[in-house]
Amino acid sequence: MKRRTIFSVYCCPIFSHRSRLNHGLNGSVFFFRSLSRILSSGSTDMRPFPDYSPKRPTIKDSELVHGISTTIKLRYSEPLRRILKPYESKFRSNHLIWVLVNIKSDYKLVLDFFDWACLRRDPTLEARCIVVHIASTSKDLKTAHGLIHDFWAKPKLDVSLSFTHFADRLIYTYKDWGSDPHVFDVFFQVLVEIGMLNEARKLFDKLLSYGLVISVDSCNLFISRLSSTSDGIEMAIKFFNKYLEVGVHWNTSSYNIIIHSFCRLGKIKQAHHLLLQMELKGCLPDVVSYSTLISRYCYVGELQNVLKLVEEMKNKGLKPNSYTYNSIILLLCKTGKLSEAELILREMMVLGVLPDNVVYTTLIDGFCKLGNVRAAWRLFDEMRVRKVNPDFITYTAIIHGFCQTGKMMEADKLFHEMVSRGFEPDAVTYTALIDGYCKAGEMKEAFSLHNQMVSMGLSPNVVTYTALADGLCKRGEVDIANELLHEVCMKGLQLNVYTYNSIVNGLCKTGNIGQAEKLMEQMEVAGPHPDTITYTTLIDAYCKTGEMSKAHKILREMLDKGLLPTVVTFNVLMNGFCMSGMLEDGERLLKWMLEKGIVPNATTYNSLMKQYCIRNNMRATTEMFKGMSASGVIPDSNTYNILIKGHCKARNMKEAWFLHKEMAGKGFMLTASSYIALIKGFFKRKKLAEARELFEEMRRRGLIANTEIYNIFVDMNYEEGNMDITLELCDEVIENCLVGKSKDEDT
Repeated sequence: MKRRTIFSVYCCPIFSHRSRLNHGLNGSVFFFRSLSRILSSGSTDMRPFPDYSPKRPTIKDSELVHGISTTIKLRYSEPLRRILKPYESKFRSNHLIWVLVNIKSDYKLVLDFFDWACLRRDPTLEARCIVVHIASTSKDLKTAHGLIHDFWAKPKLDVSLSFTHFADRLIYTYKDWGSDPHVFDVFFQVLVEIGMLNEARKLFDKLLSYGLVISVDSCNLFISRLSSTSDGIEMAIKFFNKYLEVGVHWNTSSYNIIIHSFCRLGKIKQAHHLLLQMELKGCLPDVVSYSTLISRYCYVGELQNVLKLVEEMKNKGLKPNSYTYNSIILLLCKTGKLSEAELILREMMVLGVLPDNVVYTTLIDGFCKLGNVRAAWRLFDEMRVRKVNPDFITYTAIIHGFCQTGKMMEADKLFHEMVSRGFEPDAVTYTALIDGYCKAGEMKEAFSLHNQMVSMGLSPNVVTYTALADGLCKRGEVDIANELLHEVCMKGLQLNVYTYNSIVNGLCKTGNIGQAEKLMEQMEVAGPHPDTITYTTLIDAYCKTGEMSKAHKILREMLDKGLLPTVVTFNVLMNGFCMSGMLEDGERLLKWMLEKGIVPNATTYNSLMKQYCIRNNMRATTEMFKGMSASGVIPDSNTYNILIKGHCKARNMKEAWFLHKEMAGKGFMLTASSYIALIKGFFKRKKLAEARELFEEMRRRGLIANTEIYNIFVDMNYEEGNMDITLELCDEVIENCLVGKSKDEDT
C-alpha cells in the first residue's frame, strides 16, 4: 500500500482549493464547529459519539499480541518481515487491532506494522478506520487521505453499502481512537474527489446530527464539483442557500462559485444581488467576484453595467486582472468599438497587467473583421516583440484579414511562417487563402492551394467551392464554374444558397444580368430559394447600370416574397441614387430608414457625403458627418478619405489636417488620392513642411504619387541643391508614372 499518496489539488475557473493536508493545524481555521453554535432555531440536541468496544482477545490471542508488540517495540532498525517471521502463520485480522492498541503512541511504528499486516491479508474496515484516526491525530492528513482513497479504489465495490459501512466504522472508532474531527473532513474530500457527491451530502447531514460541520473549504470543493455539470448547478445553489440559512460561514470563494453558477444559468440579476450581499455577510468581494460578473455582463452586451463594476472595483482598491480585461475587450470588439478596445489594452499595460495571447488575438481578429488590417498587423508585430507567441487562431485571423483586403503576398508569407512554426493549417485557413486568391483573380494559385489542401487529407467544403466558383464567374468563366459545381454535387456535397449567390454575383459582375435573373428563376423552382443577398446582388447590378426602375422592380419582388431588406440592400439603393445624381432621393431614403428604425452604417453615409463633396457642398457634408456620429455610427477609413479630399477641394486645409491626425489615431490610413489632395492643398497654401512630411510618409508606405506631385518635389529639391534626392525622385517618376501605371488604393 502506498501510504504517501500525493493529495490532489482541486480547482475550477472560479475556485481554487488548496489542501492543508500537509500542513496540520498551524495557522489554519478550525475545520469544525459545534452545531449548537450555528443553529439559530430548532432543537440543538446532538447525538453522542458511540463508545468503542472491540472484541476481546482470548488468553492465547493475548499472548500472541503481547509477543508481537514486544518484538516490534524492541527491534533495532531490523525490517518487520524478518523479526515477525515466527508469528506470520498465526497472525489473524483481529490481531492487528489488538497490537495497534499497544503501539498507537508510536506513529511511525503504527504505519510500518500496518504495511506489514496488509501484505499478509486485507485489513478489516475497522482496522483501516483506526489507522486513519491515528494518522489524523498525528496531523498526517495526507496519509489519512491515502488510506481512505485506497479503500474506494477497490474494484467491484458496492458503493452504497460500502459508504454506509465505512461511515459507521469511522464514527464508531472516532471517540476512542483519535477524536480529531479533521478525519471526517478528509473522508468528505475523498468522496467529492472520486465523484461520490450523493454520499458526500449524506455524510454532511449525518455529521450534523453529531454536532460537526464540514469545513468551508471542503464545502467549497463540494459545491464547485457540483456546479461543474449542468445538472448539478441548481443543486449547488440550493446547498449554498440551505446552509447559509442555518449559519454556515461561507467565505469569498464560496460566493464566487455561486456567482459563477448563477451566471452560467443566465441569472445575472441574482448573481449581482449575491455580490452585493457578500459584504453584509462579512465577506469581501475579490477580483474574481467582480470579474465573473463583468464577464457575464460583457456576454450579454451590457457595457454600462460593466463600466460601473470596473469603477466599483477600482474604488475598493481591487486591480482588474487579465480575465477582466479580456471580457471587456471582447465585448468592445464584438460591438465594433476597436479603438476603445485598444485603449483598454493600453490601460491594462500601464497598470502592469500583461496582455496574453487571447487579448491580442481578440483585437487582431476584431480589426481584421473591420477591414483595418494595418492596425491588426501593428498589434501582431507588437505581440511578437513582447514575446507573446501567436497561436494557430492568431495566424488564421490575420491571414483571413489580409485575404479580405487583397494583400495576398502578405497572407502567403504569414501562411508559410505559420507552417514553419509547426502549426498545421486547417480547412478554414486554406479556404481563406483560396477565397483571397479568387477575389484577386489569381485562379491558378487558388486551384493549386485546393490541390494542396486535398493532398494534406483535408476535405474542401461548400465554402471552398463557392469561393472557387465565385472567382471563375468574376473572370467570365461561368461555364467552368457550373462544371465545377456539378462535380461537387457528384461528390455528395449539397450546394447552398451562398454557392448560387456567388454565381449570380459573378454573372452580374460580367454584365450577364439577364442570365443572373434566369438562374434566380431556376432557384425558385428547384431550390435553394433566393434570399435577401440574391435579390440585393441583382438590385446592385441594376443600380450600377443606372437602371433604377428595374432595381425598384426587383425590390418589390423581394418584398412580395416576404424577404426583409438589410442595411446592405439600402446601401446598394443609396449608392445607385447617388451615382445617378439623384441626391434628393438618397436623402429621402436615409430619412425613411431612420424613421423605420433601420440603422444605417458608415457606407450609407459615405455615399451621400461623397456626392456632397463632388458638389463642393462641405456644409452639408459636415452636417451629415455630425448626424452620423450622433446616430452612433462609427466612421470607417473610407469616411475619413472622403472628408479629407472634400475639405482639400474646398481649401479647408486646417480641417483636412485635423481629420488626417484623427484617422491615424484610430489606425486608419490615407489612400494615395487623399495624400495627393492634401499635398496639393498644402503646397498651394505654401505649407511646404506639411506637404513634404506627407510626401515622405506616402513614399514610406509604398504608395505612388502622380506626375504632378513628383514634379513639385523634384523642382523643390533641385532648388534646394539636394541632387541625390532629386535624381532618386526622377528615377521613381520614370518607373512609376512613365513606365508603370499610377496606382490608387481608393475603394
